[in-house]
Amino acid sequence: MSIESQIKALREELREHNYNYYVLDNPTIADFEFDMKLKQLQELEDQYPEYYDPNSPTLRVGGEVTKNFETVTHDYRMYSLDNSYSKEDLLDWEKRIEKIVDGKVEFVCELKYDGASISLTYENGTLLRAVTRGDGTQGDDVTTNVKTIKSVPLQLKGNYPERFDIRGEIVLPYDGFHKMNEERLAAGEEPYRNPRNTASGSLKLQDSAEVAKRPLECLLYSMKGRDLGFETQFEGLDKARQMGFKVPEASKLATSVDEVLEFVEYWDVHRHDLPYETDGVVIKVNNLQQQEELGYTAKAPRWAMAYKFKAEQVSTRLNEITYQVGRTGAITPVANLEPVELAGTTVKRASLHNADQIKKLDVRVGDEVYVEKGGEIIPKIIAVDFSKRPADSKPTEYITHCPECQTELIRQEGDAKHYCPNENGCKPQIIGRIQHFISRKAMDIEGLGGETVALLVNEGLIQNYSDLYVLTKEDVLPLERMAEKSAENLINGIEASKQIPFERVLFALGIRYVGETVAKKLAKHYKSIEALSQAPIDDLVSVDEIGDSIAESVVQFFQSEEHRGIVSRLKDYGLQLKLSEETLANQTDKLKGLSIVVSGVFESVSRTELKKLIEDNGGKVSSSISSKTNYLVAGDKMGPSKRTKAESLNIPIITENDFLELIK
Repeated sequence: MSIESQIKALREELREHNYNYYVLDNPTIADFEFDMKLKQLQELEDQYPEYYDPNSPTLRVGGEVTKNFETVTHDYRMYSLDNSYSKEDLLDWEKRIEKIVDGKVEFVCELKYDGASISLTYENGTLLRAVTRGDGTQGDDVTTNVKTIKSVPLQLKGNYPERFDIRGEIVLPYDGFHKMNEERLAAGEEPYRNPRNTASGSLKLQDSAEVAKRPLECLLYSMKGRDLGFETQFEGLDKARQMGFKVPEASKLATSVDEVLEFVEYWDVHRHDLPYETDGVVIKVNNLQQQEELGYTAKAPRWAMAYKFKAEQVSTRLNEITYQVGRTGAITPVANLEPVELAGTTVKRASLHNADQIKKLDVRVGDEVYVEKGGEIIPKIIAVDFSKRPADSKPTEYITHCPECQTELIRQEGDAKHYCPNENGCKPQIIGRIQHFISRKAMDIEGLGGETVALLVNEGLIQNYSDLYVLTKEDVLPLERMAEKSAENLINGIEASKQIPFERVLFALGIRYVGETVAKKLAKHYKSIEALSQAPIDDLVSVDEIGDSIAESVVQFFQSEEHRGIVSRLKDYGLQLKLSEETLANQTDKLKGLSIVVSGVFESVSRTELKKLIEDNGGKVSSSISSKTNYLVAGDKMGPSKRTKAESLNIPIITENDFLELIK
């Protein structure tokens, strides 16, 4: 046997043993024998470097050092999930689904593992890259670290699509977590707080050899791509297992919400027997075509729901109520608590939301309060133990003046929050607006973080975000912890942000109620900041999904002389304040004012591309048929009820070719 053949045979054999041990939990070889074969392969690879393979089993020990993790855009966006906490929530969700899709709806129930989300991309059967969730649109490339995780296949088995993404969670099993903490305590170091945060932190370690020492596992649950070779989520789980992925066996095909709840109730009790942390069940519509029909909201798929297990509660003493000022001037009361352990973390603070919530719960300093960590990241106070209330307790009086600038607070009718109106003189508002401007989903300025923004404001170097664009290296070098290279990176990052597209610049401006999705809609409709700034309220509300509150907020923003001045300076500094020529070239008004429903499977374009074509030509994509629908674009396998409803309302039913002719 040739040297190359020996190396290939050893690699294949070791991959198979690795799969048996780490994925199937069924080793077929002694550890010593495995180590000897690995050593033999290492020696051959060292002797014959011409047969190097980046996916060799010998490279799982790590050793590469990553200084900066490159930001990568996901091929398929990673969405969050909507949460439910009761049978009623699930029944409401089921009703919404049945209004949109035809035919019987089945559900797949899977356990929701509490780890660090990851997206693995495979091409021609080998691992191409591993990217963290990030903001859902883009994340950090952590391939070097993920390659050290033994349950992640570097080379797939059997038949596999040419290129696809598979999503999952990087978790740290309890046994491994406790062993790591025993070692840290023996070395006189602080123990890690919980498995989830430790797993997440492991992905960003600079030395992959350190990651390799941690007993991380990767549990996979969802494939994304074209021509995947299956038609349901349940089949997809089985296909992923056949390709060599570690896919949890705890999944169930359910035909009703009652069957879903049986699964939830069983695992709410038995989850404590699992080797990993879980915090709920994910319920998905099984049929992939129905998933496509249902589509997505701005943040989450309509075809999936997370059912959270009952939140953990503890009681502790409320020592003080303090007040935070946000970038919009909104005041948030915060409960400062006697530190207490909750869901694996030490909790010292909890949100009290607003004055109404404080009044409703009758929360007072000195009270023993019940704290819960549910679907939210920040714990909240849910009740007071009145039996332990001190005799001299006094009702909480909500503050009347800003804790930062002492300006009298205002509260508009119908608004739950109090606001500080001193927009241009209140430090947290100034800093908060600039921090929002530079954030990842907005201008994403490399080299500039929240702490540096606060330093720049406190040193008097900037007063608003337009001032960033006149900063020089000499201005920022004297700042605390600012070296020559970091000063250069900051200035270069600011310069590079001038290429950020218009819709993200619009979001970055921080107009109240104008989030990421609204900014995209406004940018697409008005095409330039100039046109948007002159739009009256009645024109704004005619834009799809723009209501009175958003319209009023936009008009108020541009009525401010200061805001107009800042926008004018941003324009002078070269920021993108209109849609690019390339984007405009692909947009028309041919479908303006038309509401179109898309249903079925299409040949020449995918459903996603079809929806984009509707929006690019000024139309609105609707998920369900009503008297306001102008066209139903019907593909193969469209359900009969949609056709029946369209015919009963005399709505034209057209093919994809008819549609493409319409926008030609």
